[in-house]
Amino acid sequence: MSFPAPFEGFEGEVRPEWIDINGHMNLAYYVVLFDWATDALFDALDIGRDYKERTGCGTFVAETHILYRRELFLGDRVRVKSLILGRDEKRLHLAHEMTLGEGSESAAMQELLYLHVDLGRRRVVPFPAEAASRVAAAAAAHALLPRPSWTGRRIAALPF
Repeated sequence: MSFPAPFEGFEGEVRPEWIDINGHMNLAYYVVLFDWATDALFDALDIGRDYKERTGCGTFVAETHILYRRELFLGDRVRVKSLILGRDEKRLHLAHEMTLGEGSESAAMQELLYLHVDLGRRRVVPFPAEAASRVAAAAAAHALLPRPSWTGRRIAALPF
């Protein structure tokens, strides 16, 4: 299986209802755009909505970190580049970078850890062999790319 590395399957635009009292896109909608980028990636890997309906399995986010780099305003167009950082039999580690328009100016970055879940039992389970094979092939293609320097961070308050 040949898989795009990085995956660049999502573009979006800042909508009027996403603008907050500060005149820029509210932080919640960065998450919405990143989530839609995940949907595009998962559809390309065939572990998205159709997969859920076929198998009764899906993915849950266990952890996420977002870095906000620049404000986004009404009508701004964004692109999201996605990278599979790692995976095992039950987990998938992703990174998304949102850039403004056609350029390379980062607006935000998100790192996520997904768990594969049997939705009927609400338990974490291994990916079935076919899905695991697709994810492994894509992860192998992405393993050849440099790992973003902003991944693996933690939040910590500095002493006052």
